[in-house]
This record gives sequence, structure tokens and C-alpha cells, in this order.
Amino acid sequence: MSGAPLSSLSRSALHDRLVSPDGLRLHIGRFVTSIRSRHAQVAEGLATLYADYRLADDDRFCDYAVEVGRGDGLRKFVRPQSLFRFEGMQPFKPLPGDQAFAMLEWGLNWVFTNHAQHYLIIHAAVLERDGQGLILAAPPGSGKSTLCAGLALRGWRLLSDELAMVGLEDGLLLPLPRPVSLKNRSIDIVRALPGDPVIGPMAHDTAKGTVAHLKPPRTSVEEALTRVQPRWVVLPKFEAGSECAVQPMGRARMFMSLVSNAFNYPRLGVTGFQAMGRLVEACDGYTARYGSLDQIVPALESICSRPA
Repeated sequence: MSGAPLSSLSRSALHDRLVSPDGLRLHIGRFVTSIRSRHAQVAEGLATLYADYRLADDDRFCDYAVEVGRGDGLRKFVRPQSLFRFEGMQPFKPLPGDQAFAMLEWGLNWVFTNHAQHYLIIHAAVLERDGQGLILAAPPGSGKSTLCAGLALRGWRLLSDELAMVGLEDGLLLPLPRPVSLKNRSIDIVRALPGDPVIGPMAHDTAKGTVAHLKPPRTSVEEALTRVQPRWVVLPKFEAGSECAVQPMGRARMFMSLVSNAFNYPRLGVTGFQAMGRLVEACDGYTARYGSLDQIVPALESICSRPA
């Protein structure tokens, strides 16, 4: 079964792997991740959104092993909880049981951000077109995930919705394609887009409101080992009712904006400074204010079709 897609498992076989000591082992980008859980919502989310991901051998080295468990005692039956565990740690407070899959996704973000320290990691969506990378770097609430979903559904290769992972030596972008996180109104916006979007389980009343995830395109998952040369950095900002305005951005501002969105820049010291400098030199930068996907998507495609 090794190397087969997760979709080749029956629901009962998927459940058996999730509750086994070794867990369900998946190739997520270049990493092998083991997932354990007894939550039905986790199994549903994996079956829906990770169907195209490849299974890994049980005896293959596992980079990260995670678990979404249940509460103990009465919590198994009364107001059930979901708890994220990683290597004996429980980095988050418990969440309601019906937020189990969202907890898995948030937990995986935390694991990759805090433990893949051989990359410069920036909070950004990353996509590729014609072999060149687009980095959408912005804080939460800027609309980057909705924009990322809109581009992915129009044929851009999805590298990541959350993490731009930049090689410290070669400066290339490492793909880490995973489901795109959507919140509140953006769920219905993306659901209505062309491209047959597949939306996973809904989590209501989270700290971020209603949360769901978009299945990544199959081609993005299949090409997850192909690194990409960065080419553009865009700082997007959605403002309801706004006209579309895309403006060039100087390298000094680009550098500082990326630093402010980087997770591990201070920790990397001189190595991080050098990697960030190479990234900025390799990219053209823009700011983008817009009021709808219909405005910004064609504008970005026009910019990214220009010769280097």
C-alpha cells in the first residue's frame, strides 16, 4: 500500500490506521507525518481533503508524529473535547470535539513553523506559475487565504496557504501544499468559484469564527517535491468596496514587511538575514488593495505574465 494515495483506503482501513500505534503515515511535501486520532471528524477531513496524498511505509523515518485526542473521563461523553499532542507535549488548550479537524490543521501549522528550522519561514501563501513563485505575505485578516484559493482554482500551483519556506542555501521555495484555511464569508465566496472546489468539515464558533478548508488541487500535491524560484512578493489587503490598486514596492519596504511576517528570522541570526536578502533581491514587490477577487486576480495575472 506504500505510495498509494490515501483515497485507496476504505473508511474502515483509514480508521484502523488512525488508531494504530504508528498512526496514519502521509507524505506532506518532503516530510513524513504520522497522524493518530479517534475523532470521526478527523477521519472525515482526511478522507475528503487529503485523498490525493501518498501513504508512507510504516518503517519509514517519520519527521513528525501528531495526535488529536479526546478528553479524559466524563469529557469523552459530556461536551467532548479535542486535544492536540506532539511528542508528549500539549501546546494548545483543548477545543470542543467538533473542532477536531481544525485543531489538526492548526497543530500541523505549529509543528512545521516551530520545528522545520532549516528553512526561513514566513507567514505567507505561496503559489507558482510557469516555474516562478508568488509570495502573498500578510497578517491574518488581509484576505490572503481567499486570494490564494482563487488563484489555485484558476490553475496556479499551490505551494502553501500559510508558510513560505525558503531554503537557506539555495533560496528556493519548498512546497508544503495542504488544505487552504477559509473563514466566515470566504467559505461561501470560494464555494461559489469555478474549478469544482471541495470544502471539508465546518468548525463553528471557533476563536476565528466559522472555519473550513479547501482541498488542494491534485497536481499541487503530486508536484510537492519540485522547488520553485521566488519571483514576486505581493502584500495583499482586502477592503470591502475598494477599487483595485496595485503599486510597485521598494526593496527596503519589501525586506521589512517580510521580516515582520517571518516566524524564525531572529532565531536564524546572520543566516536568516542573508537568506532574506537573497529573497528580496530575487523578487519584484507590490502592494495590492482590492475589493473583490474579480478585481485582483486578473491584475496579479497581468503582473506575473510580464517578462523578468
